[in-house]
Amino acid sequence: MRADVLLTNATVATMEPGGSPYGLMTGTTIGITGDKITYLGPPVSGITGDAVRDVGDHLITPALIDCHTHAIFGGDRIAEFEARLGGSSYEELAATGGGILSTVQATRNTPDDELVRHAAGRLGWLLRSGVGTVEVKSGYGLDPHHELRMLRVARLLGRQGPQRVVTSLLAAHTIPPEHDGLADQYVTSICEQIIPAAVAEGLADCVDGFCETVAFSADQIARVFDAAAEAGLSVRLHADQLTDSGGAALAARYGALSADHLEHASVSGLEKMATAGTVAVLIPGASVFLNEPTIPNIPAMRLAGVSIAVSTDLNPGTSPVGSLQVAMWLATSRFRLTPEESLAGTTRHAAKALGLSDTGIVRVGMRADLALWRTSEPAALSYWTGAPLCKAVWVAGTLVFEAGSDD
Repeated sequence: MRADVLLTNATVATMEPGGSPYGLMTGTTIGITGDKITYLGPPVSGITGDAVRDVGDHLITPALIDCHTHAIFGGDRIAEFEARLGGSSYEELAATGGGILSTVQATRNTPDDELVRHAAGRLGWLLRSGVGTVEVKSGYGLDPHHELRMLRVARLLGRQGPQRVVTSLLAAHTIPPEHDGLADQYVTSICEQIIPAAVAEGLADCVDGFCETVAFSADQIARVFDAAAEAGLSVRLHADQLTDSGGAALAARYGALSADHLEHASVSGLEKMATAGTVAVLIPGASVFLNEPTIPNIPAMRLAGVSIAVSTDLNPGTSPVGSLQVAMWLATSRFRLTPEESLAGTTRHAAKALGLSDTGIVRVGMRADLALWRTSEPAALSYWTGAPLCKAVWVAGTLVFEAGSDD
């Protein structure tokens, strides 16, 4: 057997469920041919490679997956950050034109080339923390023209690479100023204009929404999800972040890929998510940044058997986190996930949250999306904070990141 690339002498956290912790293998060789893993096992004499790399017992994992980001936006919200530190609440800032709406205005006023350039830089931050797949949302356009423009930018980022980019249409992020007091009218626009236009151009992989007192009601989100289903798109939901708005149960009712945040989700809602196979995406960066006193009910998630993912929620207002490794550390230190749960949450469970079946596990036949780390201990990825542990990333068999010797 001949492979394009052989990675030898590796400790591999395969993240295969049901076996040893982390699915750990030592003294392992990985063969890559084209964009697939074609060998995984002990070194044998019959396997050769055009390029052979001895990784020196360092750790290889699936390339990480950031399954919830708002990486495309104009401007920043540093002034709002300072106001929040001075005592202003998220709701107070939103009520006075801050919050999401300030980023909406900045995004609408930012030319496409600037949106691309800045978003590519943010995806570069994530790449250097081991991320090979990134979900990117719209949601700072809030009208047909600007929502589609954001999705076109996201598709361009995916074509340019180096990472895979999955797109989510988040037109139901908040009520735009043009529809103040007319939320139902805006929902009609989402259902009848924005979703069909996004489908016609092939811009959206799924539809997302924000079910919350400061955004949309469960009934309004249900209308959006009905339109998504009619258009053949899967759905995801920002759910129960600030209050128990019934978002977890709503996501489960629609068979959503994920429900995200969930600080105030009820136990019954989490149980319904488990039955539906809806992934819980935890956003510890937002919890810390907003200094929320309530954290998601992790014991109830474990008891119900909910798959748990972890993400940065990279955005300018509530989670300016540019490293998925930092999010993993926060998930363990604040939410008390185990390091294995944290790594599963940024690999196989994050893949499930995006509806991806070809990545997130190191296995023969899967895409060769791999990350190489300066450690042999999987728990180190949740232990060190901000340390440059990532040595290299392969996406679909191509080496797309290599750290310098001093990085």
